[in-house]
Amino acid sequence: KAQRLLAHRRPQKSFFETLIRSLIILCVAIAVVLSSISVCDGRWLFARGQLFGLWHLCSVGNGSVLKCVTDLSLAKVEGLSVGMIPIRSMVSFAVVVAIFGLELLMVSQVCEDANARRKWSMGSLLILSSFLLSATGVLSFSILLKDQLSFMGFTLTYWCEFVAAFLFFLNGISGLHINSLTHPRS
Repeated sequence: KAQRLLAHRRPQKSFFETLIRSLIILCVAIAVVLSSISVCDGRWLFARGQLFGLWHLCSVGNGSVLKCVTDLSLAKVEGLSVGMIPIRSMVSFAVVVAIFGLELLMVSQVCEDANARRKWSMGSLLILSSFLLSATGVLSFSILLKDQLSFMGFTLTYWCEFVAAFLFFLNGISGLHINSLTHPRS
């Protein structure tokens, strides 16, 4: 009877594995917050007296007062108003996908059922999808405004999105790797 009970007992996770999985979840949560702030603020580049953003175009007026408009065609940058639509969509969708991925990662750790490993893998894949969407949005923004780019012109919210994309990549890959190390395929 004791052998049957031991045979049906679930293998316990090591402290190191639990710590690594907890750190991955924490870093994904930080990346989601950074990306959310970056998308909501949306002002990513300051160049030539204008503040280019995902949602607004702002100009510095007299007395350093920002005058913001939603009509991006006023920036006189070819294709900006049309090109910003998919960029906005990609980075916004990246946040949504990352939230679902984070949810799956957390659920897989709290509810250790037969599908926990599958939930962790799916969450990690969603985090990697967030990386692809976020990185494509950041790169597309840079390509669209290539004539106005300067390293010092990027705002803090742009760098938040850049760091979030990097964290999405690292945590997605790490999540898949820790899952393959702890649950080798038969």
